[in-house]
Amino acid sequence: MKQHSTQTITLQRLLILHSDYLNELSKRNSETRGTYERTLREFMRWVRLEPEFECSTKEVERYKRFLLTKRKLSPVSVTMYLSSVRKFFDFLVLRGVLFSNTAKAVKGGETNPQHSRKSISVQEVQLLIQSIERKDEIGFRDFAVVKLMISCGLSEIELIRADIGDIVMKKGIMTLSLQLKGKKTKDQTAVISNDAKEAMKSYLAFRTNAKEIEPLFMSAGNRTRGQRMTSRGIRERINFYLEKSGVKNGEARKITALSLRLTAIKTMAEQGASVDEIRKKFHIVKELTVKRYLEHIE
Repeated sequence: MKQHSTQTITLQRLLILHSDYLNELSKRNSETRGTYERTLREFMRWVRLEPEFECSTKEVERYKRFLLTKRKLSPVSVTMYLSSVRKFFDFLVLRGVLFSNTAKAVKGGETNPQHSRKSISVQEVQLLIQSIERKDEIGFRDFAVVKLMISCGLSEIELIRADIGDIVMKKGIMTLSLQLKGKKTKDQTAVISNDAKEAMKSYLAFRTNAKEIEPLFMSAGNRTRGQRMTSRGIRERINFYLEKSGVKNGEARKITALSLRLTAIKTMAEQGASVDEIRKKFHIVKELTVKRYLEHIE
């Protein structure tokens, strides 16, 4: 079989193939599709500067350097952006456009200890909570989201997939059915802590007429009002309060929405919980993941 040293595609053809790929993505769930579309959009902006793109490992490496140096993305973000390129190249191979996926040889952004996420202290938790004004539905919604992440350690994906009907009250105990990352069914349940339960009750008072199939947490944007919140939307709201409260304090990459979940994990570890207990509580598949969390959170 003849081997090819270079694989080139004209910009015009690449744009058409990109459109075809987006049509293929429309068959995926909305969360996966949204992530791939958003991160691949950056790659397409980058290749528009060239009339013909050489689909080589060298060029993908150059794109990686662009993300790190020009866009100044964190290594974790670069890994995600490169993953979308690899998926796109897989599609091009299946279409017979490329002979091989050269993007697979490019590793993600190198991990750097100084970019590891931080948990936040008890005092910082209080500052964060106090910064949320509960004057309307948005304020009570955001307060409930923060409480669920800090007190119960729920993840963004678990929150945005939740529906009104997933909340159950029985003998004074509130539970929430969860659809974990990579799952298609809601086969896990979280018991809501007392303080988070009160926050949820106050928020649900605004949703008394909502149907069970409606999203638990809805967007309030002008164009997305009534739609399910996205991971990006939750991160933006939490970052807003992290900055407003002064907790972020310039550490944009270390203190993020993930810090709230890490705080819950750290608190449980400090109370003497084992790695396996933490893994089960927070629905983490691998023990190694828990150990890495505990190594890096400060």
